[in-house]
Amino acid sequence: MNKADTAFILAAAGLVLLMTPGLALFYGGMVRGKNVLGTIMQSFFMIALVSIEWVYLGYSMAFGPDVGGVIGNLSWVALNGVGTAPSADYATTIPHTVFMIYQCMFAIITPALITGAFAERVRFFPFLVFALLWTVLVYNPVCHWVWAKGGWLAQMGVLDFAGGLVVHVTCGAAALAAVLVIGPRRGYGRSSFMPHNLPMTLMGTGILWFGWFGFNGGSALAANEVAATAFVATHLAGMAGMLSWVGMERLMMGNATTLGAASGAIAGLATITPAAGFVGPNAAVLIGIMAGIVCFGAVRLKSRLKFDDSLDVVGIHGVGGVIGTICLGVFASTQVNPGGVDGLLISGNVGQLVKQMFGVAVVGGYTLVVSWIILKGVDMFMGIRPTEENEVVGLDSVEHSETAYNH
Repeated sequence: MNKADTAFILAAAGLVLLMTPGLALFYGGMVRGKNVLGTIMQSFFMIALVSIEWVYLGYSMAFGPDVGGVIGNLSWVALNGVGTAPSADYATTIPHTVFMIYQCMFAIITPALITGAFAERVRFFPFLVFALLWTVLVYNPVCHWVWAKGGWLAQMGVLDFAGGLVVHVTCGAAALAAVLVIGPRRGYGRSSFMPHNLPMTLMGTGILWFGWFGFNGGSALAANEVAATAFVATHLAGMAGMLSWVGMERLMMGNATTLGAASGAIAGLATITPAAGFVGPNAAVLIGIMAGIVCFGAVRLKSRLKFDDSLDVVGIHGVGGVIGTICLGVFASTQVNPGGVDGLLISGNVGQLVKQMFGVAVVGGYTLVVSWIILKGVDMFMGIRPTEENEVVGLDSVEHSETAYNH
């Protein structure tokens, strides 16, 4: 066991946990004042809901001894056998419990990310049922496929350094399913849906950016050169995404907005996630620039299609996760990370690129279908949307008997 690695991953786990309250602020500032607490609560409460699921079921499903490449068995339920000795299969220089709790933080934020797609129009307790079922039926299996020893996509050679597939493609596909099942907000296309507090959103962006160094840097699972590579790539892609998004705003709309700066930074950070530990700084900048341009275009297309993804989860996280996962197959270099691969640009071999595209198709397709089924089921048995009257009043008052601002 290495004390430096252990301290590093404990700190990284704390940083990733901080991302969920940061996400709550990021999303909360973009909704109307009557829904800010409900929006924040949907993200924040995932810390409790998913943590208990992870301890008593999820960790064993995601990382437990493999069953057919598809799922982990239940021998680690309630953390049975998950102690302070290092695992023989995962992060062999740190306690097994540290690896477990680090992975728990990823499981927490992923369903929280989905909530931006249906902000302002979903009841709280039906949402909790959806989030719990989604974590068990989507996140845990996909996590096993990609990251667990014996997972079938991992065995094929599909790579995902820190969650392009496991986090961003899954939340983007689930967000798409949610928009299709739940439908637009009341008055969408006729009424104004202006963000009520953009300074809150900018604060959330800063917290997310800070936490992302633990998200990507910590995914090296040791305090080593790969962690340094991922840390640098993360920052460079985030700043490049901000630059290119704001540049596109200036070019297409004639001005630059603070919301655009925040959205571009998050697009760059999300897009570099799968590739962060496999690419050099120049590739990270290129990936970030691409993220800002393509995700900006995806968000613009959403409005033309009258597609009410309230806070742009599909356009930023979904599209970003796809771009980054594919770019890994182009820009990855074993000179940067000897444990990785040489991508198309380095080796001229399309093999890894094809594997990455296959991973996107499988994970995205599975998540879309299962998310749609879960949402339909929850809606059938519980009714996922509030009444029209309650939606007009606002979810803070109706669902939580609170108000964010007492005038």
